[in-house]
Amino acid sequence: MSSDQDHLKETDTEARFEFKKEENSAFKSEKGLTEETIRVISEDKDEPEWMLERRLRALKQFQEMPMPDDWPGAPDLSEVDFDEIVPYIRPDIETRGGAENWEDLPEEIQDTFDKLGIPEAEKNALSGVGAQYESEIVYQNMQERWEEKGVIFCDMDKAVQEHEEIVKEHFMTKCVPPSDNKFAALHGAVWSGGSFVYVPEDTTVEMPVQAYFRMNSEGMGQFEHTLIIAEDNSEVHYIEGCSAPKYSAFNLHSGGVEVFVGENAHVQYSTVQNWSKNTYNLNTKRAICEADGTMEWVSGSMGSKATMLYPSTILKGPGATDNHITIAFAGEGQNIDTGAKVYHNAPDTKSTIESKSISKDGGRTNYRGLVHMSDGAENSSTSVECDALMFDNESTSDTMPYMEIQENKVDVAHEATVGKIGDEDVFYLETRGLDDDDAKQMIVAGFIEPITEELPIEYAVELNRLIELEMEGSLG
Repeated sequence: MSSDQDHLKETDTEARFEFKKEENSAFKSEKGLTEETIRVISEDKDEPEWMLERRLRALKQFQEMPMPDDWPGAPDLSEVDFDEIVPYIRPDIETRGGAENWEDLPEEIQDTFDKLGIPEAEKNALSGVGAQYESEIVYQNMQERWEEKGVIFCDMDKAVQEHEEIVKEHFMTKCVPPSDNKFAALHGAVWSGGSFVYVPEDTTVEMPVQAYFRMNSEGMGQFEHTLIIAEDNSEVHYIEGCSAPKYSAFNLHSGGVEVFVGENAHVQYSTVQNWSKNTYNLNTKRAICEADGTMEWVSGSMGSKATMLYPSTILKGPGATDNHITIAFAGEGQNIDTGAKVYHNAPDTKSTIESKSISKDGGRTNYRGLVHMSDGAENSSTSVECDALMFDNESTSDTMPYMEIQENKVDVAHEATVGKIGDEDVFYLETRGLDDDDAKQMIVAGFIEPITEELPIEYAVELNRLIELEMEGSLG
């Protein structure tokens, strides 16, 4: 990485995300969602017939489902026009499925990910890296020592071809079926790219694997699919980063994530999403956790015009555990609707949900969550804690917890706090030499510390930088 890029990485977070390149694609589908478009996408990928059939079934379900516009307090999605979205753009690179060396990528794509710091992160702290540009992975690499242990980390398109039976069994069948909601059906019809992670039994991947998703073209939709399978007694940490520059027209991100956590396995899924303020971020993410398995979700959401994101976990086996830690930041004109869902379907299961939100300049944040205790989930427990911080009287924050309790022998706790930054707190810090902005940033940094301490240091620093920029009104 050049000294100029080092300087950019260290000092100018806004510039790292707000640049964009001229579109240079090898293949671009027509706008809209039709059967012909779906067939064209599948043909361009040379997919097996079963995947095309699943795409077409999902398209039919999508067309029959209503928009989720009747939820109390839901973000306004009236601007989302599916006929104006380009669902598939294949970047102009020679190697389908991603290059093994950065030097083999076109210069404009290399420059994009250099500015985002991806090669440097791979060299310093990661077991493997995947990078998606528009609709496809352009780079994928895994350290040999993990490959030798049977760990698979590749893009989803390659997984369909080379690990067909595993993908066929797990892809949108048990975890996130297209029938789950309209955007899951949309995703099932036009998905492209994403990550496939398979960790064999009794294997611990000691360093995280990372995928980074970048939208560059205006008016497109990005629909990457992530499939993580951690067999019994295995462990893996998957990190995801997302960003897009500013656009004059809206863009749509509707990813899908499916995680299978085996018995006594441990999966942590961490994401920091920094979309532009013209992007609608509408994802479906779910994990199925077997006996004594542990699933951890750690996520930060900001930048988009509207976000609807509710990662969910089905605690399927006795002793399974789920932990959710989330932060949402909403500025002017933004509605960030996030939360978590946990289904306790076995005894002795445990879940914790910790939600932090910040709103300013009239922005709106909302926690929308569900905890379901099934009949027979005895001796299970859940704790939900929602904390909201507001900068002014124009901003809003809501909490919409929903508890379905069908078992008497359970422990259920919920706590919610809403507050403004106190003048006395700012004054105290100013007496210690900080100006008003620095004082508020320090208070916010302390507020979100439970989130940042769960992230690798590079991501924790990045999240703090992004929130500082949002507080300054610099992004979007």
